Amino acid sequence: MSNRYTIISADCHAGANHETYRGYLESKYLDDFDAWREKYRNPFRDLQDGGRVRNWDNERRLSDLYADGQVGEVVFPNTVPPFFPSFILFARPPRSDQLEHRLAGIRAHNRWLADWCAEYPHQRAGIGQTFLNDVDEAIADVEFIAANNLRGGVLISAIPPDCGDLAPLYDPVYDPFWAACQDLGVIVNSHGGTGVPNYGRYSVSDLLFITEVSFYSHRPFYQLLLSGVFERFPRLKFVMTEQGCAWLVGALAHLDETLAKIRDTGRMGEMRYDDSHILPRSATEYFQQNCWVGISQPGHDDAAARQVLGVDKVMWGSDYPHNEGTGPYTREHLRQVFCDTDPVELQQILAGTAADLYGFDLQALAPLAAQHGPTHAEISVPLAELPSEPNEALLKNAIAA
Repeated sequence: MSNRYTIISADCHAGANHETYRGYLESKYLDDFDAWREKYRNPFRDLQDGGRVRNWDNERRLSDLYADGQVGEVVFPNTVPPFFPSFILFARPPRSDQLEHRLAGIRAHNRWLADWCAEYPHQRAGIGQTFLNDVDEAIADVEFIAANNLRGGVLISAIPPDCGDLAPLYDPVYDPFWAACQDLGVIVNSHGGTGVPNYGRYSVSDLLFITEVSFYSHRPFYQLLLSGVFERFPRLKFVMTEQGCAWLVGALAHLDETLAKIRDTGRMGEMRYDDSHILPRSATEYFQQNCWVGISQPGHDDAAARQVLGVDKVMWGSDYPHNEGTGPYTREHLRQVFCDTDPVELQQILAGTAADLYGFDLQALAPLAAQHGPTHAEISVPLAELPSEPNEALLKNAIAA
């Protein structure tokens, strides 16, 4: 084992600018795109001015990542693709009358992402996108993802409870989609921040969002597990990213107890259940069979949860290039949270699990890690004080401690 860590971030973000996306659109959408682009105004700080090029410019991006000790990345979307109303992760699923153009936009992103990742194939595992409004179209996107080496898999959104154009994730209508992902080996990713309802324009709306967003982000896990998706598709791989993982310890214990009681007695309090509700295995068993977590900017509770969830289920993420990510203080962050972790175990969290799941070649990354990765000795030193301008991840963990 090298004395330097190989770091693969299981949560990075990238995207093209509008001029580049235009070249990846089908020609029949170009006039509509030009009209949409004329009205678009960018409201996001990390997509403005000089910082926006971090999303696509190889020289700037690799320079940042190497300086921060990272040599590989799982790539979620970031910029606003054609015909989207807002940041791609927070945008609600399209209505039926929006689907055609929004689908054209994410397919332009998928084509761009396949080319962009192919420039550094050992270092990038891109995650493609789809919409579940039309299951056949979603399967076509999964087939594109598999055929174009987007080995990060496919991103799905939690479905807001007030979204009338889509069936909930627990509806069996999606079984052909889960089957396609399982059979093609395409990983299903769920990223934090999706699935919230429309709170309306009230002074309290942003407070409700920040309070409830974690709950809504966790719903895909509960819905897939309890509806038997993991039972019907045991080889399906499901990843929850930027949602922490400490919550899963209590959630699994509670689910195990509930499912066992229903299995044994057919009831829970005043509720009665029949055979159609009974899952043959525990929630913990389904988690171990089907699930992984990408813990972005993890805190001490997230780090401790690996002892219950399993080191081979946990992947570290930097959230580059977002302002709340660990860069440019990833070394300080790792010292703050993992200074007393065995190097073998920490290497599994920083790269081993992501390499196994997303297909990174650690041997191919070894020369880069030898040049840019932090040393074991460096990370083993506890962080005694914050930098003069600490990032949000360091401040969050300092406050929690």
